[in-house]
Amino acid sequence: MKSKFLLPMIALLSVADAGAAEISSPSGRVTVTTGVTEVGAPYYSVSLDGHRMIVNSPLGIVTDFADLSTGLSESNIHSERDRRTYTQDRIKRSRVEVDATRATVTYRSDDGRRLEMDWHVADDGVAFRYRVPRQGGRASMRVVEEKTGFNFPDSTRAFLTSQCDPMTGWKRSKPSYEEYYAVDVPVGTDSQYGHGYTFPALFHLQGDRWALVSETGVDGYYCASRLSDYADGGYTVAYPMEGENNSNGTVAPALAVPGTTPWRLIALGDSPAPIVETTLPWDLVEPLYSIDTPARHGKGTWSWILWQDASINYADQLKFIDLAADMGYDNVLVDAGWDRNIGEEKMLDLFDYARAKGVKPILWFSSSGSWNDIEQSPVNRMDRPIVRKQWMKWMQTNGVDAIKVDFFGGDKQETIRLYEDILSDAADHGIEVIFHGCTLPRGWERMYPNFVGAEAVLASENLVFSQEFCDKEALHATLHPFIRNAVASMEYGGTVLNHRLNRGNNGGSRRVTTDAFQLALAVLFQNPVQNFALAPNNLLDAPRQAIEFMREVPTVWDDTRFIEGYPGRYVVLARRNGDKWYIAGVSNLESPVTLDLDLSLYADGGPLTLISDSTLSLDERPVVEPDSRGHFKVTLEPRSGFVISHR
Repeated sequence: MKSKFLLPMIALLSVADAGAAEISSPSGRVTVTTGVTEVGAPYYSVSLDGHRMIVNSPLGIVTDFADLSTGLSESNIHSERDRRTYTQDRIKRSRVEVDATRATVTYRSDDGRRLEMDWHVADDGVAFRYRVPRQGGRASMRVVEEKTGFNFPDSTRAFLTSQCDPMTGWKRSKPSYEEYYAVDVPVGTDSQYGHGYTFPALFHLQGDRWALVSETGVDGYYCASRLSDYADGGYTVAYPMEGENNSNGTVAPALAVPGTTPWRLIALGDSPAPIVETTLPWDLVEPLYSIDTPARHGKGTWSWILWQDASINYADQLKFIDLAADMGYDNVLVDAGWDRNIGEEKMLDLFDYARAKGVKPILWFSSSGSWNDIEQSPVNRMDRPIVRKQWMKWMQTNGVDAIKVDFFGGDKQETIRLYEDILSDAADHGIEVIFHGCTLPRGWERMYPNFVGAEAVLASENLVFSQEFCDKEALHATLHPFIRNAVASMEYGGTVLNHRLNRGNNGGSRRVTTDAFQLALAVLFQNPVQNFALAPNNLLDAPRQAIEFMREVPTVWDDTRFIEGYPGRYVVLARRNGDKWYIAGVSNLESPVTLDLDLSLYADGGPLTLISDSTLSLDERPVVEPDSRGHFKVTLEPRSGFVISHR
């Protein structure tokens, strides 16, 4: 049930000085100060508990008909309290209570130019967007530049992912948000390729304060953005590069007037907890359409991740359908090449076999079109509406209720429209959508009811491709809960129980993390549909307890809580499904760390049991015995992990 109350909040907004105003969160913890410079350039700053988080940073946009970044004055301010509750079944919390101040600041110039800014100010962060009203008879516009900046105090540290060169990588399919992180570096560190950084970006300020910068509400009416390289004291919002999408489509987004941009958001905290737990990306958006049946979450098997291209044949797919059925899983992902190697007619037999086993197929497609050189098939079936709708109908007729669409072309408005068009056509046919080789989802779990996940991360397939990635797996796992997975679902395809990354579990890359580490990832990495990197041999060669845990672990959560950790070092989270809590931790430290966990918050669900590398060989999971304070000590070994959960 959803309720919404917008109440006047005059006390939360005040004039700070001539030409400047303050907008505060309902409790007063977070304050935004807005104003204009001597030349009429809008700016803002943000404080948390009186500590400056964002120092004076520029605002404004430049359109094809008016410069709305200079020569302005603040002329009107309206503020209301936004209190509402919504439910969402595919993010880190199923019931979200919003309590924020919503304000609109109006800017005018002497020659009639107008710009409005919507603000959302809550205790866990702030967000803003530009609103352009009708003026001068214009009913359409292009935004050719955005002045929005993020200036941080001196000594701030950063955790960033570089934007790569366009039309590079496998078959010229980048950018796809699959680069390594710069970890705990000074602000001002140059990006790897000279194109700035992708969203989200994490910043660590003095006093153990944190800020996570991203955007949300990006749909077909705009492009996706990124951060520029550091210049003039900060980062600015940058639009896609000309070379993206094989140079097709415009860099400058176009929209109708009146119109709004997406939200720029800054999650804030005096510890990492508000960053990890934030719901800002979804608080700011609403569903764009409805579907007849709620999106289906669940677990699945996936032959390609370990057995690779050669496994996309009828016999091997039967093995992974059997594995899914044995594990009690919901689906099997049939990856690239099914149309050539199995054939459309034989696929109908595969569907019948899966249906008899209670397993639903997910089919892989290329996004196709003119923006890369991908040869993996099926191609040319998702890029245009006529053919796409024919295939959606074919899948609906034959019981396929989810697809994985791969290899997109960048962040231009043209590409964002393709994502939206695929989702919309799929929704009309009762089909859910996972994206790979793609952009960061920006509020899409709430905006698109049949969206069930996206990669947009250097994911598990790289374990097979590179020993270097295996060696860095623990580093990445201790970053994602704070950064990438904090703002959107992340279809990583993890939890590998093979020790060697090949079909026979006897060659290829070597996994350097432990089994308990891999089990913890099933809790730490959040995505409503998880296709785990399990193989049929794991039923015989993996610890029995590991298989039992992978049968029971859920993929959707009613609550998420940060317990402790530091990005790139270690992390411990608690997630709840129904009345069952799962507390998981992994480490990238070079030496053991002993944690004193307060388990009193999770005691109501009954006895808790422990999974660690030392307990996986036991017949049963040992019961956790907290001390008189409700605390329990657990030691995290390097590249190891643990899970504490209710029976």
